[in-house]
Amino acid sequence: MNRLSIRNREFMELSGVQVTLLPDDSYSAVIVNAAPISRSYYEGDYDPDKLSTPVCWSADTQTPSTDVPADAKQAARCMDCKHNIRGSGYGSSRACRFSQRLAIMPEDRWGDIFQLRLPATSIFGQARDGHMPMQAYARFLKEHDTPVIAVFTRIYFDRHSETPKLFFKPTRSLGDEELRVASSVIDSSDTIQAITLEYTPFEGINKSPFEATNGFIQSDRRTL
Repeated sequence: MNRLSIRNREFMELSGVQVTLLPDDSYSAVIVNAAPISRSYYEGDYDPDKLSTPVCWSADTQTPSTDVPADAKQAARCMDCKHNIRGSGYGSSRACRFSQRLAIMPEDRWGDIFQLRLPATSIFGQARDGHMPMQAYARFLKEHDTPVIAVFTRIYFDRHSETPKLFFKPTRSLGDEELRVASSVIDSSDTIQAITLEYTPFEGINKSPFEATNGFIQSDRRTL
């Protein structure tokens, strides 16, 4: 599966063993589909050089996934979990972190599907001076009766944030043929794979992003 990483506030395309570090701080793509917001809890301090998987996770932010072992579930309901309390994580954050998977089609890689995983800071929050996190962007498009799949979206970093945080902005409408292609892959196998929440024993980040072990392995602890 192709992925767009935002680690270290840099865009990096991961396609199997091929790694492309992009020089620009913005990325143009169409958002083809999106998963519901999910969440995951990891034990211990964050270590970007350590392969790890979450202890507990939820695909709907309400209850632990049925794939979580019974003895690893931190609570019966996410709202009752001690890791859902502000301050249980770093600073005032929650130890159990929100995230969301998007399936995107890059403007310069038309026809290819990439997974983009958003941290909580890129999902929630109000629009400020035209800079919109994901939910604010979705509301903006809805107010203008514009489906997200009908426009190219400029995805760019908040350079005032110490951790990777993205904003979204529409740039232009798709042409008829572009819209036909984008619409045809809304439910394709690549798109569904990109937005499906699943964890494997090696879903973390390699010590070096330029070392390939069984393809490219990616972390969703703080960055994507």
